[in-house]
Amino acid sequence: MCEHNCSCGGARHNWTKEEIIAIYNKPLMDLLYEAATVHRKYHDPNSVQVSTLLSIKTGGCSEDCAYCPQSARYETEVKIDNADMMSVTHVKAQALRAKSAGASRVCMGAAWRNVKDGPEFEQVLEMVRTINKLDMEVCCTLGMLTENQAKRLAEAGLYAYNHNLDTSEEYYKEIISTRSYEDRLKTIDNVRKTNITVCSGGIIGMGESLEDRAGMLVALSTLNPQPESVPINALVPVEGTPLEDCEPVDIFEMVRMVATARIVMPESQVRLSAGRTQMSQEGQALCFFAGANSIFAGDKLLTTPNPDINEDMQMIPRYVGLRVYLFNYRDKIDDANRILGEYRYQLQTLSERKLGGGKYTAFELIHKNYHYKEENVDFWLEKPKQMLGIIDLYETMLAQKGNDVFYIDVDGYKYE
Repeated sequence: MCEHNCSCGGARHNWTKEEIIAIYNKPLMDLLYEAATVHRKYHDPNSVQVSTLLSIKTGGCSEDCAYCPQSARYETEVKIDNADMMSVTHVKAQALRAKSAGASRVCMGAAWRNVKDGPEFEQVLEMVRTINKLDMEVCCTLGMLTENQAKRLAEAGLYAYNHNLDTSEEYYKEIISTRSYEDRLKTIDNVRKTNITVCSGGIIGMGESLEDRAGMLVALSTLNPQPESVPINALVPVEGTPLEDCEPVDIFEMVRMVATARIVMPESQVRLSAGRTQMSQEGQALCFFAGANSIFAGDKLLTTPNPDINEDMQMIPRYVGLRVYLFNYRDKIDDANRILGEYRYQLQTLSERKLGGGKYTAFELIHKNYHYKEENVDFWLEKPKQMLGIIDLYETMLAQKGNDVFYIDVDGYKYE
């Protein structure tokens, strides 16, 4: 039995605030050693899950969360540009693109206080069913949820539901007044009545004390079962919100928070979420060593800036080729997304997936079996890279939101 009566025998559900503060304040090397030991017992230390976060409905939220630029109460740069929600086709294309790059999870977020039954909820259910068919984990964060709505999401194939506690119950009222702490716990309880897993964490850097951080971890760790996924966010101050003047979170505070979360919730995925733009790659690597084993990829987390995916590709070599785009192909945006997303996925499958006992890609097998002349070697081995470059170009053109009408011509197939 370990000193905490926990990490050697599974999750504990009776942590006290004093115990958690004592863990957080350990000498850094001791804290890292203990967290890494727990992490290696329950998880592959060399594996980091990559998730994609899509904003399917942006801005105009009626709540007053002090950190959030999507609140209608604050004057921020966030525009209500998804009033009609993202289409199912667009969501599928984004998911395919993320999957082709190594992402295994798609989380869809809508700026709602709570889910309302009706056409928009039906559209979300169809999105869940569509992504589920792609063999990816599907997560939603839609606000408060009734028991029946949770049941319907489960029937559609939802894998996880995100509903953060944000901070301690004591400090919560300083951040939000339009939804109670009990409301959040009730939504988590409604999700737990289904087979949907729970994703719940919080934010540090909002002016809270160490006691508040420990209080949040107490609230999360005493849930039974503990959340399968625990996002740890560092506040990204946004001009126009009440927390715009908060100081950036020190990297060692983030490392300590991740390590402490790993120790008290040993079986959970600890997700390094918002705030990574303020961290060096070395700092993020230290968080991984401390027990974080998931990140969100893409240039935005809903509306919050996120590291360029190419930086993540260097930091986590096992994930290659992902780039996240926003498209505007006039009135044919969905078709453009679908064509490019599906073609990229097929092309990368042919050029990257190993066949024949794991030795060769499809393109390598073509060259090997048909003995093409030496001058054609470059064609079969370099053509996929060239074609992916062309797709990149078209996607960049689409992202520029220009008025020009152009067509996509991929390998002889023209799509106008």
